[in-house]
Amino acid sequence: MILERYLPRTEFESYEDFKENYRVNVPEYFNFGFDIVDGWASVEKDYRALVWCDDHGNEKVFTFEEMSKLSNKAANFFKAKGLKKGSVAMLILRRRWEYWVCATALIKLGVVFIPGTLQLTKKDIAYRANAANVEMFVCLNDDYVVDQLEKALPEMPGVKNICMVGNQSRDGWINFNEEIEQYSDVFERPDGEDATKGTDIMQIYFTSGTTGMPKMVTHNYLHPLGQIVTAKYWQRVQPNKLHMSVSDSGWAKFGWGKIYGQWCCGATIFAYDMDKFVPAKLLEMMSKYRLTTFCAPPTMYRFMLQEDVTKYDLSSIQNWATAGEPLNADVFNKWYELTGGKIHSGFGQTEGTVLFADFEWFEPIPGCLGKPSPIYDIRLLGSDGQECENGEEGEIAIFGVKENPPVGLFIGYYQDEEQTREALGSGVYNLKDVAWMDSNGYYTFVGRHDDVIKCSGYRIGPFEVESALIEHPAVVECAITGAPDPIRGQVVKATIVLAKGWEPSDELVKELQNHVKKATAPYKYPRIIEFVDELPKTLGGKIKRAEIRKADGNEK
Repeated sequence: MILERYLPRTEFESYEDFKENYRVNVPEYFNFGFDIVDGWASVEKDYRALVWCDDHGNEKVFTFEEMSKLSNKAANFFKAKGLKKGSVAMLILRRRWEYWVCATALIKLGVVFIPGTLQLTKKDIAYRANAANVEMFVCLNDDYVVDQLEKALPEMPGVKNICMVGNQSRDGWINFNEEIEQYSDVFERPDGEDATKGTDIMQIYFTSGTTGMPKMVTHNYLHPLGQIVTAKYWQRVQPNKLHMSVSDSGWAKFGWGKIYGQWCCGATIFAYDMDKFVPAKLLEMMSKYRLTTFCAPPTMYRFMLQEDVTKYDLSSIQNWATAGEPLNADVFNKWYELTGGKIHSGFGQTEGTVLFADFEWFEPIPGCLGKPSPIYDIRLLGSDGQECENGEEGEIAIFGVKENPPVGLFIGYYQDEEQTREALGSGVYNLKDVAWMDSNGYYTFVGRHDDVIKCSGYRIGPFEVESALIEHPAVVECAITGAPDPIRGQVVKATIVLAKGWEPSDELVKELQNHVKKATAPYKYPRIIEFVDELPKTLGGKIKRAEIRKADGNEK
């Protein structure tokens, strides 16, 4: 089948066998659109590529053959509008089914594409367009998105066309759905200078950093092959079976869970285009569509646990996965108690594919990241630059990125040689994430280098304290940061979102502090507790601890 063209071996007897012997055959001219989407269409044309639905009763099902033909129409349309190999386009489509059509078409044509999220402001849009030389936008018909983009247009002289998906028309906009129907569903694979090499730039992600302007993370055409580990061996997707990863198309998690590795494996993407996250509604859709595999951030599991999970038939789901933040043991245990399913953690960055995960050959340990992906040579480095011993905290680093670049890892920051050299030039890519490894090879996340709290000579990782707090029924979400203290330097502060039915009080503060003292080392308890309605987060959903620290006067 398709997967075997790129993996000499697909089955392994143990994690050690997997880590030692997993290999990817890397073709010089690999193109995800032709080799994977059209590939499946040629051998299993009736396999479902995408099952799409929304909150308004709409539903569409696309086979690989249909996706192949639709993407060909779109490729011919984009070409007619002047896009060519090396051009740049931006997609702001949330979870609209047209995203998969556009992305596949642009990949076939050799156009570099940038996913964008709905929350982008006029300033965000203009910055991205000018920084990356965007020539075309394809957007959904959303009043906010349309308004912000139209306001940004005068500041984006390089943008030649703006397209809107759906059935509505608007002055100045091209109706994407109507236009592509005018074009042929045959698109010949380009050759010569127009052909895409595996090392050519395919996609750019703008990272949602907690400080400063976002960086432009660049991936080449080999990136989808790196995502096979993500999909097959962590999420454990199956051919022609429904997989759901909860993510907006504007984020790298979408690439992790809703297109590349999944389609390499022949799995069916289930896309629920929700207007907003409603835990009960998500559980209902998971049950209705009889999913086989599922992945969502820990926060979503926590909010779903606020509902009566036992009311929903989730028995079809054979593998549960999570990524985005470390998974608290309490959430793991409650989910297992209610569903019988163990949640398998994965960890990584926009810059790569899954770095650590709970793979099938060993049991997940709540709170751990799992073990390293076979793609990467991962080691922990201490403050002296030396490799750490078991049990010692160190920064996660990927070795060999210059001599033997891992398939799936980013190739640099777009049009920024200095940042690229700083990140990759030494041959070691340091994530600046702190973790430690136990004697059995499991890694535990401590926190971002900047998030580790130094209190009275102790180093305190936020995740351990957050995990302790999450075990209390009053806490649905929390962030641990260091607050300035004249005596101790820093003290632990907890910023907490309360669960339904709980109200802030001095008594609850004491109860939570005592709870942490019993759950972990007493010196780690939060001396300051603040209750909030919601935590500050990046557009990608990560907690902005730096913003909390800044508000407390701990950062300038």
